[in-house]
Amino acid sequence: VTSDQLVERKCRLLTMTRLEKSRDRAMKHLSGGMKQKLGLVCTLIHEPKLVILDEPTTGVDPVSRRDFWAILAELLRESGITALVSTAYMDEAARFHNLSLLYEGRVLAAGEPNDILKQVPGSTIELSVEPQIEALQRLKKQFAQVEAVGSHLRVFVEGLPPDNAVSKVSGQLSEMAVKNIRATEPELEDAFIALLRQRKLVDQEADNKFLTKQNNKPPARDGLAIEANGLTRDFGKFRAVDQVSFQVKQGEIFGLLGANGAGKTTVIKMLTGILLPTGGKGQVAGADMRRAGQAIKERIGYMSQAFSLYQDLTVMENLRLYACIYGVARRILNERIDYLIKMAGLRGITSRLTGSLPMGIRQRLAISCAMVHQPRVLFLDEPTSGVDPIGRRSFWEILVHLARVEQVAILVTTHYMSEAEYCDHLTLMYAGRIIADATPKKMKQTLQQEAGQLLEITTDRPLIAMKLMELAGFDGVALFGKRIHLLARDTEKAEKQIHSSLSRQNIRLVSMTSRVPTLEDVFVYRIMALEKREQTR
Repeated sequence: VTSDQLVERKCRLLTMTRLEKSRDRAMKHLSGGMKQKLGLVCTLIHEPKLVILDEPTTGVDPVSRRDFWAILAELLRESGITALVSTAYMDEAARFHNLSLLYEGRVLAAGEPNDILKQVPGSTIELSVEPQIEALQRLKKQFAQVEAVGSHLRVFVEGLPPDNAVSKVSGQLSEMAVKNIRATEPELEDAFIALLRQRKLVDQEADNKFLTKQNNKPPARDGLAIEANGLTRDFGKFRAVDQVSFQVKQGEIFGLLGANGAGKTTVIKMLTGILLPTGGKGQVAGADMRRAGQAIKERIGYMSQAFSLYQDLTVMENLRLYACIYGVARRILNERIDYLIKMAGLRGITSRLTGSLPMGIRQRLAISCAMVHQPRVLFLDEPTSGVDPIGRRSFWEILVHLARVEQVAILVTTHYMSEAEYCDHLTLMYAGRIIADATPKKMKQTLQQEAGQLLEITTDRPLIAMKLMELAGFDGVALFGKRIHLLARDTEKAEKQIHSSLSRQNIRLVSMTSRVPTLEDVFVYRIMALEKREQTR
């Protein structure tokens, strides 16, 4: 690359990745998302025709991830490059033009995302029902793919059209109070797991068969498990956390969301007694976080971003070691370990070295070690980063069991908005402050009230169409494979504007459909709105 080319390309790529203002910052001071975008800049500096990206967005926040895909889309449009991308996240894979789904070195399916979905015809049913855990157990006896996602259940019914699928699911829940039951389109992850089951590539009996009772299980608890009031933390002149307040109830799954560097991990470190706050106060499991750090550590379970178990010990040795560290009484030790092995689906592998296990199984072992002393509160910091879909679903099934059956309060941080859907309540942080605090459903409703309806557009030339939608001033424009998503406050006016913009460029509009916004749409809209506001100051 010549000097003149280097100057021009650096300017263009740094502007495209929004890294221009950070040009003089040392790389060690960049957030995870900024580092990934810088890596992409370095990969593209010589204008290759092919780029190979190996899980490029692992550990990256939704804004940086959407930036990342937008950059690739722009390069596809301008330079016609080809990108070969690997990912463990099916919501990302759904954006691609063509896919190969791999499992243990074999191609499970290949083609366009819609073609793969057609290989496993069926319907996805979502419903609210009480008591949720009883309904979950009933449905699992009849359907292979059932999961609790926050306040509702999600069931994949293979081989049936929507109306028949709704009837079949309702029939399994006779005499229960079923509310808001509806059919939705299956997702790529549903098809992936169904294909694995069809070909008997996963152990059908290895699903978590949870116990609903345990002799030494603590009684159900009421009240608050975590209370943060005005938490503040300064590092020198830098304020990492600024007046953060929230509450977590017993038996609640609480999501703490935010971009890289938003202050999520710092909040957890203060609540767990690892860091003292500069200001504010809080209680965790009935103990004052400012004075009772040791008591808190005894009453909570903690699972960090980095895998922290001993890899040269077996599964059983790790469980026994952590039981000893936490002081589990000998009289209940064996019973407790047996329960955790069954809960986490670890039976048959207890003599294997931890370092030889797949990441998903390691994470299930890690949560078992964190729960060995039956804590009242569980802290999970980015627990499933880089874990495959099967591993993630198994992990979240454990969390749902702990919250619903054992009434454990769970505070989890995650960058993956599809996982945030599992939470009962969410708090969104930005630059150390809380900017949104509500249930997932309420956050989506608020987005629709403020930004309008999410529209999905299919055209014969999506890359050019996406640029036209951006120029037309629509919010939230993003490319998902061959489809475009955008937000429109006035759908009737927007439809006319979209038709007009596309027809002027001889682009054929194949379809336009209203969609329910995702939490990624919520996250990106909130953060981008704040960034725009700060830029205009």
